[in-house]
Parts: sequence; structure tokens; C-alpha cells
Amino acid sequence: MEKSNAPFATGPATDPNKHHLRFHLAHVHLAPVFGNDWFALKAEAFARFFGTPVFLVGQTVIVTIWIIINVMALTSRWRFDEYPFILLNLAFSLQAAYAAPLILLAQTRQADRDKAHSEADAAHREELAKASTERLALAAEQTAKLVELMDQNTRLTELTNELSKRIEQLTAEMHARLVQNAADAAAGKSGG
Repeated sequence: MEKSNAPFATGPATDPNKHHLRFHLAHVHLAPVFGNDWFALKAEAFARFFGTPVFLVGQTVIVTIWIIINVMALTSRWRFDEYPFILLNLAFSLQAAYAAPLILLAQTRQADRDKAHSEADAAHREELAKASTERLALAAEQTAKLVELMDQNTRLTELTNELSKRIEQLTAEMHARLVQNAADAAAGKSGG
């Protein structure tokens, strides 16, 4: 099974424009510190190991045993690096010769990754600000339409109220006329 070095996977079901890390896609090549091949991965692991407590404690134990063997050894057969411990100094020099470039390379690549991530984050913030501005404009437009609809509703309510009053007035006038006509007709029958 092949292992992917990408920090996230995109497939046909995933829309790359909707993925929250889409701005980092352009910088995926910076994910491994030393590259993608076997040596690069081992070099990165080695450089990372230099800063761990396991390495520091292990190195301290080895140096302590080295010094004890060479200082306290009862026979000269066990003394392979007498004081001033030139072989131990040579080992430290060799370690520093390999560690320093690896650590510097890791720091340089980390700076590149940090810069790329900050640029991607800035692009993400810009898109968020643009989307927020668009949402605010849409909300303002919808609010204006809602206010306009409320004004129309108010005018329609006032018009309905006026028409209801007019209908009530006309109904009262018609009622009065009908009552008057009925009264006149009743008076005309009784008088005639």
C-alpha cells in the first residue's frame, strides 16, 4: 500500500474549493523537511531526534560511562581513551559536523513552510473577508427589500382600513335609505 505525503486527500466526493486547507495545496511540496525520498525522510528523523530528551539523556549516560571506564578502570586494557579524552572530543566533533547542517537545513525549510503557511492563511482570511462582505451586502439588500415589503404592507393595511370605513359608511347610508324607503312606503300605504 502506498503512503501519501499529502497533508489531506481530495477525491471526487470532495470539492477542492470547499476544503478548509485548499489554500495550502500549492505548498504541499514543502511538507517533508528534506524532500520525499528515503534518505530525506531518514535525515529529517535524525535531525528531529537531536532535540529530544531521549537523545540528551542517552548521550549523557554514554559520556558518563565513557569517562568512568577511562578514569576508574583498574587495568590499562580497559582504558581506550585516557584523559583529556581525545577520542570523545573527536566523536563530539563528528556528531556536530553532521548535526549542524541537518539542523540548519531543517530550520531553513521550516522557515519556508512557515512563510508558505502564512501566505495561505492570508489568502484564506482574504477569502473569508470577501465572503463576509458579500454576506453583509446580501443581508443589507434583503433588509431593504423587507423594509419595502413592510412599507407596502403598512400602506395596504391603511388602504384596507380606509376601504373598510368607506364600506361601513356606505352600508350605513344604504341601511338608512332602505329604512327611509321602507318608512316612506309604509307611510304611503297608511296615508293613501
